Amino acid sequence: MNKRNLETCFSPALFEAEGHANSIIVIIDVLRASSAICTAFANGAFSIIPVGEVAEAMDYKSKGYLVAAERDGYVLDFADFGNSPFNFTKEKVNGKTIVYSTTNGTGIINLSLSAYMTVIGSFLNIGALTKWLIKQDRDILLLCAGWKNRFNIEDTVCAGAIADILMRSKCYTTICDSTLVAMDLWSIASPDLPGYIEKAAQRTRLRDKNLDDCIEFCLSTDFTDKIPVMKNGALIADL
Repeated sequence: MNKRNLETCFSPALFEAEGHANSIIVIIDVLRASSAICTAFANGAFSIIPVGEVAEAMDYKSKGYLVAAERDGYVLDFADFGNSPFNFTKEKVNGKTIVYSTTNGTGIINLSLSAYMTVIGSFLNIGALTKWLIKQDRDILLLCAGWKNRFNIEDTVCAGAIADILMRSKCYTTICDSTLVAMDLWSIASPDLPGYIEKAAQRTRLRDKNLDDCIEFCLSTDFTDKIPVMKNGALIADL
């Protein structure tokens, strides 16, 4: 069996679309966008339309869409709610289409659309996601949202956890230093993930804004078996 290639990118600023036309790109934004998206589909959301710009989100709101939007953690004044996964309850999102705009995560979803496929990854769907990826038999790029084009700890650790499972499957090969470093970081963090994430800058930002109630949840594994997949401009759940 020919092994597929596995790569990791630590920041959107390092992302190069060229060479990934046949790859699956996994967007990772643990605190909190990818966790919220996975939670929304677990609670029955029909679809999510990711938008990068505030003006675009406002335009959707004027057309009657349900909008989740934040910048730097704070809910925008026109939005129905922000991007805590706890906002995406079954009562709010079941059967709904949600327009979603965040500081980091949603912009890079649109950045990756030249790839064969874009999907959303988190600790919350890691088991189902890795099984699904292996079945696709495609090269994979793990794309970390980071923080305003900078490296961050939590997304890199999650990428390392995903990469570790994929490499153990013996279906992938890598000569990507970023993947190897992410796996090393995961091996350090995994014995006490919440304790390790205490080091993360985003952990501090959320605490300072009293937005850290969802941290433990975002670091929990296998909450859902839904795989959010980008199709025709919107995310839908691929079981």
